[in-house]
Amino acid sequence: MQKLKDWFYSLQPRERMLVLGGGGVVLLVAIYFLALAPFYGAVSGSAQRVAKKQGDLAWMRSVGGEVLALSASSPSAAAPSNESLVVLIDRSARECGLGSALTGQTPSGENGIRVRLEQAEFDKLVVCLGGLQQSHSVAIESATIDRTAKPGFVNASLVLTRPGG
Repeated sequence: MQKLKDWFYSLQPRERMLVLGGGGVVLLVAIYFLALAPFYGAVSGSAQRVAKKQGDLAWMRSVGGEVLALSASSPSAAAPSNESLVVLIDRSARECGLGSALTGQTPSGENGIRVRLEQAEFDKLVVCLGGLQQSHSVAIESATIDRTAKPGFVNASLVLTRPGG
């Protein structure tokens, strides 16, 4: 460290000012790239996610009236059938055009089932779940739905339950 100090003090005053100024510039560039740039990137990414979520919310609000109209015009929920939940989900998925998207079913407790769908058409999935609820009293206990690269298609992990299994 002493050699560096000796070198620095051996410089002319004008050269010392240039070295200090250059060091300051390097310090400012380092602060920008190590602290500010990642922060601005995170803020920009968050703003994009919020805008996307707002678009999704606007779409959901736009079709909310349709859903209410359909639920009001459909008959009240039917009594659950004696058909097993595994068979019911498989049959309903095929009837809704989701048979090829249904990739797995696993029992979950006494009256539940975990269902995995991949590359499922979102609109068909919503209609199918609504039909299961209306006609067979099947409820969604939990759902994780992720977009895929193909617009309108999702991957979904659902836990469905029905009173009396």
